[in-house]
Order: sequence, then structure tokens, then C-alpha cells
Amino acid sequence: MAPKNKGSGMISTGIAAQNRKGRFNYTIVDTVEAGLVLKGPEVKSLRMGRATINEAYAGERNGEIWLINSYIPEYQGGVLSRFEPRAPRKLLLHKKQVDKLLGEVARDGVTLVPLDIHFNNRGLAKLTLGVGEGRKKADKRQAIADRDWQRDKARLIRNKGGDY
Repeated sequence: MAPKNKGSGMISTGIAAQNRKGRFNYTIVDTVEAGLVLKGPEVKSLRMGRATINEAYAGERNGEIWLINSYIPEYQGGVLSRFEPRAPRKLLLHKKQVDKLLGEVARDGVTLVPLDIHFNNRGLAKLTLGVGEGRKKADKRQAIADRDWQRDKARLIRNKGGDY
């Protein structure tokens, strides 16, 4: 397995960008891993871990799915080729996957939420795309309460030592 961190501070495997609010604002029904069409300097910038996908979303254009409004800053390593940091980026999916996702999005209240950009074991950039249903405010409160209870329960068990 490749090392997590090479000497220059670059990520060879692991998460490059994460959308933490995605799982909070949406109930994720299904996830799909998609490839990304990127230029060389974009990959280098992603490996530095400076990208953000918090305001990003996925949408359909000409029968293909694109990642829109993701931010990958320009690579400052002396590369001459510049790119647009917020340019739409094409997602690589099989035709059956695209048809399935577009069918699910056609339903009311369902959207495609980018959850994270990561590098797989082969060093390729992948996007985890979630099919999400929007949560209401009460659902978000319940999620917070459940998360707090799980944390408190773990703390009680840890402090108790397991013997009741």
C-alpha cells in the first residue's frame, strides 16, 4: 500500500476534500463513486488538500453529470498552465449509473450531494456522490440528539469499565 504522506506534503491516498454538512443537511439514501475529469495542476492542487466542496452540487448537462461550483485553487508550484478554480468538472460514470441517478433526481426533494473527493489505492481522484433527500429542521434536531446520545453512551461505557 502507498504511504499516506510523501515528503512534499502531498496526499497520495485518502480524503482531499470533504463536505461535512452534506450528511447533516440531507438524508443520504445511496452513494456512488465517480471519477473526475481533471487537468494536471488540478490534481496537484487536490493532492495538497486545499479544495472545498461545501457549496458544490452535481447536475445534469447534455445527458452527463457534472460537478458544479467546487473550488480547487490554482497550484502554486510554478506550473504555467492555469485553470478556472470554480469550473464545472465532468464526472465519469457508466451509462446505467447516469440513467439511475437522473431517474432518482427526477423525484421530488431528491438531489445529488458531493460528499468527498478522495484518492483511491491507485492514486486516482474519485468523488463520492450521495443521493440525498432534504431534511427538515426537526429531523436535523433529532440527528443532533441521536449523535449526542451515542457520544454520551460511549462515554458512560468507557468510564464504567464495562462492568455494570
